[in-house]
Amino acid sequence: MPETGFDVVIIGTGAGGGTMAHALASTSARVLLVERGDFVPQEPENWSPEAVWRDRRYRPRDERWIDDRRRLKRTFRPYTHYGVGGNTKFWGSALFRLRREDFEAVEHADGTSPAWPIKYEALAPFYDRAERLFQVHGEAGADPTDPPRGPFPCPPVPHAPRIAEIVEQLRSEGLHPAPLPLGLRDGCILCRTCNSFPCQLHAKSEADVCCVRPALTHANVTLWTNAFARRLDTDPSGTRVVSAEIERNGTAVTVHAPLFIVACGAVNSAALLLRSASAVHRNGLANSSGLVGARYMAHLATMISAFNRHRKNDTVFQKTVAVNDYYHAGPRTPHPLGQIQSQGRTQAVVLKSESPWYGRWIPLPAWEWWASGAVDWLVMSEDLPRPENRITIDSQGRIHLRYRQNNVASHQALVRETSRILKRLGFFTITHSLGTRNTTHQCGTLVFGDDPRTSVLDPFCRTHDVENLFVVDASFFPSSAAVNPGLTIVAQALRVADHIRDTCL
Repeated sequence: MPETGFDVVIIGTGAGGGTMAHALASTSARVLLVERGDFVPQEPENWSPEAVWRDRRYRPRDERWIDDRRRLKRTFRPYTHYGVGGNTKFWGSALFRLRREDFEAVEHADGTSPAWPIKYEALAPFYDRAERLFQVHGEAGADPTDPPRGPFPCPPVPHAPRIAEIVEQLRSEGLHPAPLPLGLRDGCILCRTCNSFPCQLHAKSEADVCCVRPALTHANVTLWTNAFARRLDTDPSGTRVVSAEIERNGTAVTVHAPLFIVACGAVNSAALLLRSASAVHRNGLANSSGLVGARYMAHLATMISAFNRHRKNDTVFQKTVAVNDYYHAGPRTPHPLGQIQSQGRTQAVVLKSESPWYGRWIPLPAWEWWASGAVDWLVMSEDLPRPENRITIDSQGRIHLRYRQNNVASHQALVRETSRILKRLGFFTITHSLGTRNTTHQCGTLVFGDDPRTSVLDPFCRTHDVENLFVVDASFFPSSAAVNPGLTIVAQALRVADHIRDTCL
């Protein structure tokens, strides 16, 4: 039976969709939120490394994507979660603004990172609102690469004693470590199971608790869980979406509305538009440019475990440091290299579960010995958009990922430099990277821009081809920059929501 009682349908409840629902809840519009998964329960397993990493309790068991780089086209289990709040339930809540320079064209060793169709100044007031909404802690002016801004809404999270000591050592190396901007709510106990774990206390800033639950207090907002959007259908002209075909608890439902907002994440949003091919949109919905699914990016990311055998690391919460001295070209490097940030404590079960095959044979007590003295770091570099890096679907609707990393030499240079610095500080280091199967910071598959020939979305994330269809997640990114994308998704969602309120409702 068709459903017709809604004015706006939002597909996805993560950083983009959850924020859109929160922003539109105060209007008179009848809003339907569609979520593929369910609420993540508050339970002891939230903080169990065995449950989260070894057993993968919260990741979809039947989700397999196909790696298109090889002839054999092997399947892999992506790092993704379906549930209210999306992947934000499991993020580390590092909420950076893009640097001002990231909105301009930037030369890298492997090519040019393209300019955005908007400037930093257009997004700055929405960054302010996003930081308030997600209760971001930080210190304005401490990071020399910070764009122009006012004070953070919350003070920086203090460093633990061991981390404070390392920060002073980094300063003695001539670096400028700054407090990591973190989204944390009242009630946070600064535990060691924050990064990649759901918060049992709901004290981490993520889309479920910051956006979706407050939105649901409004009578005009409805949430459907366990509801998978199969496709979008248009009118005969192909210029307006008229309905969404949704599988809800195993039953097919057709939902009609005058406005649709897709926010499934860069991979799944592109897949939905490709599945929505029709006689009018033969290559996928809103795909006159041929760019739906193209230009996939996901950051080059390497974990560094820094071990000091002479002293244990008694830190509980260590994810408080950012180093951006290598972010821009300058005296240290002729090209941008990226960012260094401390990470949450990696526990022995996680090390064993996520190590290469040979590491899984190492007994758990050996990993526990290593983890007891290790300080964990993330080195992250920008990858550049390439049209051949793309998402496609096959006749069975399965997602194919074709992705070859670029800017690799710059990333490797930053990994080597970080390891050298840590060795001077008395650490022995090992590194680990998921390579092309790292899907955590996926972006770029539905790029926004002014020209319909070279972009899928306009600067307000409306599709060029379909007048009542918006896409609000990291798929709109023209470039990946080298900081976490979450806050930029939230800020753009707030900007788009204001535009929708002014022009569509």
